[in-house]
Amino acid sequence: MADLTIANALNLVNDHSTLEVKNMSSNTKPSIGIVGGTGDLGRGLALRLAKAGHAVLVGSRKPEQAVEAAEALTAELASRDVAHQPIEGLDNVSAAERGDIVFVTVPFGAHTSTLESIKHAVQGKVLVDVTVPLVPPRVARVQLPPEGSAGMIAQTLLGEGVQVVSALQNVAAAHLQADMDIPCDVLVTGNEKTARQSVIDLIEAMGMRGFHAGLIHNAAAAEALTSVLININKQYKTHAGLRLTGIE
Repeated sequence: MADLTIANALNLVNDHSTLEVKNMSSNTKPSIGIVGGTGDLGRGLALRLAKAGHAVLVGSRKPEQAVEAAEALTAELASRDVAHQPIEGLDNVSAAERGDIVFVTVPFGAHTSTLESIKHAVQGKVLVDVTVPLVPPRVARVQLPPEGSAGMIAQTLLGEGVQVVSALQNVAAAHLQADMDIPCDVLVTGNEKTARQSVIDLIEAMGMRGFHAGLIHNAAAAEALTSVLININKQYKTHAGLRLTGIE
């Protein structure tokens, strides 16, 4: 994957500040756009969120692949006899435009170019960045970018008009796709507390626990932990995750 270089300085906002966001769709639950949603992680999120009652827009650089993925996900939920909201396949920009909340699930090498392509579409929205700065072939080694984290890169590039929240880096895609309970907790970082809470609500709807973990600076901790978990998974032949103790 290509290295990322961004010279923009990060403009921080207060942890308790508020930012007006675009109105949600008329449905009771927000629609979800998943940019780069045809990969394993995007598909797992789509399954969980559709089951939780959210309309899902699966995005891809190649719309035909997104349509195929949406059809396969719809068939998978039907095979489980699960009632769900519609899953639709679109190009990335259309998915970002139509989603009330937008997830970005692309490899680190495509992170900057993808964000640039949807920058206009996500203004005034919450954007959930699930990207981990893995640099093949040494993905089991922590290699954070000079900017600090993928989450900080996203907030800098998209500007203060977008509420960037970083989350879900430590949840196995296999667990998200499987019809099972997920014994995993999620660290949720971002500069806007209300935006973090909206993402925590989605995480809980998907069957996990989410926790406020501070400003977007702290995304570095969760992103770095992914490489640690890769080592553990390799050593113990498992899909390890994070679990916090001392919190009911």
